[in-house]
Amino acid sequence: MSITTAVCNSFKKELLEGTHDLDTDIIKAALIKVSPSGTYGAATTNFANVTDNSDEAVGSFYTSGGVELTTPSIALDGSTAIVDFDDITFSSVTLSSIGCILYNTSKSNKAIAVISFGGTETCVNGDLVITLPTANASNAIIRIT
Repeated sequence: MSITTAVCNSFKKELLEGTHDLDTDIIKAALIKVSPSGTYGAATTNFANVTDNSDEAVGSFYTSGGVELTTPSIALDGSTAIVDFDDITFSSVTLSSIGCILYNTSKSNKAIAVISFGGTETCVNGDLVITLPTANASNAIIRIT
């Protein structure tokens, strides 16, 4: 199937409902395997969408569920609200992945965003680093205009 970079529609609604607190909730990133059976993007609602389809990446030293995002930063860039985190590192892994899902473990694993790598990323006994976009109104991983 496929993966498309998007902030999840359910997350947008849940923000307005007050479900997520990105300052204090535990946000994680989990890798999606090559050739997933599901389709991931704006319509993704939960990390279970990935696990139910057995689409989470598997590899040496990769922990199911992924890694926690660190140093959340919420700010305004002009009139656009932006959220940024430190770049995401999966340490000393051996695996291949085509993207990842960001999700909120503090809120029943609700999906936040899906990131496509634009192709297969393979790492052999090294660090797979996801460099998040520049934290500004045009590029931040999460932004509300």
